[in-house]
Formats: sequence, C-alpha cells, structure tokens
Amino acid sequence: QVQLVESGGGLVQAGGSLRLSCAASGRAFSRYVMGWFRQAPGKEREFVAAINWTGGFTTYADPVKGRFTISRDNAKNTVYLQMNSLKPEDTAVYFCAAGARWAVGREDFGSWGQGTQVTVSS
Repeated sequence: QVQLVESGGGLVQAGGSLRLSCAASGRAFSRYVMGWFRQAPGKEREFVAAINWTGGFTTYADPVKGRFTISRDNAKNTVYLQMNSLKPEDTAVYFCAAGARWAVGREDFGSWGQGTQVTVSS
C-alpha cells in the first residue's frame, strides 16, 4: 500500500480558491489511479475527482465539473486538486485515495489519507 498525506485545506470565502495537495510515499506512485473524495458532516463520503496513471484522463462528479481540476506529478509523487469558485456546499473534509484500477467507487480505492478540512463561508 501507499501512504498518503493531504495538505492545503483551510477557510475561504465563497467564490475563492484553494489548492489541495496529496503526497504519496513509496516508489510505485505512477501505478496508482488517484482520487479525491469528500465527506460533509452527517453525510456519506462522496467521489469528487479521479485521474489515471499517466494523468491523461480525468473524471469529475457533476457538482464540481468546471470548477475543480485534478492533476498529478509522478516525479513528485503528488496529486493535486485545484478548487475554484468555491461554494458553501463544498465545505467538507477532503480525502486523497489511491487505487489499482480505473474506478470511482469508494470500495475501489485501498489507500486513504487522513483528510484535510475545507470550509467555505458565505
């Protein structure tokens, strides 16, 4: 398994931007599909975005399409989530995850970070 550590969360006003980072340990980072999920208080953890092994293919949940961008730098063992035009409903703990195959379900990702809090004020 790969170890994941998120950073970059914080408090931002609606309409603002944040960039989350997820640093991975180990030498096999480029073999993993990487994803971002989020969990708001009292809600299920939900898919946000995923990127394939090379970074050439991405997919997004409908609520974030056009506002969020996932990217990766395999040389730095890091995946990013650029979040623009943030809304109060984006408030959640954001988790980075690694999986062995291309999929977007929680059960498809075997390694998870500890999460980073994102709070968007209105």
